Amino acid sequence: MSERTDRGPEGTPESAGAAPARVAEFPKLRKKSVKLSYATQLPEGATDLGHTFARWLGRRFFAFPYRVRAHNLERIPTTGGIVVVANHSSFVDGPLIFGVIKMPRRMVFLIKNEMFKGLVGAYLRSAGQLGVKRGEPDRATLIAAQKVLKAGGTLGVFPEGTRGDGDMASAQQGAAWLARTSGALIVPMAVRGARRPEGSRRRFLPVVDILVGEPFEASTAKGRQGLAEATEQVRDRLVALVAELDTRRGNGEAR
Repeated sequence: MSERTDRGPEGTPESAGAAPARVAEFPKLRKKSVKLSYATQLPEGATDLGHTFARWLGRRFFAFPYRVRAHNLERIPTTGGIVVVANHSSFVDGPLIFGVIKMPRRMVFLIKNEMFKGLVGAYLRSAGQLGVKRGEPDRATLIAAQKVLKAGGTLGVFPEGTRGDGDMASAQQGAAWLARTSGALIVPMAVRGARRPEGSRRRFLPVVDILVGEPFEASTAKGRQGLAEATEQVRDRLVALVAELDTRRGNGEAR
């Protein structure tokens, strides 16, 4: 695979003793923001207005119960298809990434098909989100996701497939398969702080940290073995990123 030129400005992993990463504070909603350069590709049935409204609604809704800080947003490539993969421990992980972070792109998430009913389903389709059937092949959704990536769009996937502890104990093959078949880069993100520990009291404005990892290319080895290697690659990168964020939060560096 040829060298990609659409990586972020940080081309190499952070070295020990490097300067602290820049932190993007929660966007101020009452100030006029700079118009972003969006990737234009959204799935069939989506509208620009629906997507923009969903992003606005996400920011407004989650502005009150959380204090979100995003680290290393500059690592997100500004052009070319990317698959954003993140750990999943809370139902708000997706909305936080989708609506709260001021990403320089439109974003399409793979969401469980059960959510696409009634008014909620109409809202999700208008916003450009894709429903996926869990536990069985979903050819139509995968083809739609491929189109988004090949057009230079952004796809969000939780490789664990469902909510858990967010420690990436397992990973399904969908994210790796989509990256391999579309040529998209993979951008890992670790999310911590949205899930309230069992037995703990509800916190006021809990801090949620989102750490963006270095973009990487999926393994290009052929066949099932290559897909298995790419899937393990995704899991390993996310495990390391989650551990890094946990360490930073434990040392008070991410707060």
